[in-house]
Amino acid sequence: MKVTARSRSLDRGSGAGGQRRRPPRRWRRALAAAAALVLAFGAATAWLLVWPSQGMPAQVSAIVMMAGPGARLPVALGLADEHRAPVLVVSQGSHGYGSVCPPRPPGVTLICFDPNPADTRGEAEFAAKLARRYRWKSVVLVVSRTQATRARILMERCFSGPVYVSTAPISPGSWPYQVVYGWGALLKAFIVHPSC
Repeated sequence: MKVTARSRSLDRGSGAGGQRRRPPRRWRRALAAAAALVLAFGAATAWLLVWPSQGMPAQVSAIVMMAGPGARLPVALGLADEHRAPVLVVSQGSHGYGSVCPPRPPGVTLICFDPNPADTRGEAEFAAKLARRYRWKSVVLVVSRTQATRARILMERCFSGPVYVSTAPISPGSWPYQVVYGWGALLKAFIVHPSC
């Protein structure tokens, strides 16, 4: 029996006993590109929002606690109690994350304020005005991890000295929302408010 080209192509189909067809080359490229984008987004999220750069020297000019979720006040007061800076600045914040002005730590100047606008940008602008007035050389920002990169960028736009970050823990259940919110706020900082 003579086998024709048509019958050979039917034998290679996905029928019983035949080999599976490979997706067309363009689909493989699209899948590879999508996988690369997902990996890049995951790496950027880890670097910018989950494990941002943080740390500080033994002494700075001021500790600036920005409003937001997590145990920020204990971290800020702990730094003040260790005399890591002579000034503690506390944002009383908004959006359900307001903080009362705490008692003044011994030997530390305490400044509490309500930011205007009531967001990280307003906090950075207010802290930068204080820095100019009191001639601060450096600051440490007390924030959550998901706010750290954005807070540092906004503060560095308004203040020429070194800006350090110390992060406060947030509850495990709030991570998904805070990561999504963090991306939106970070994009807003770059697109809507690109300067101080």
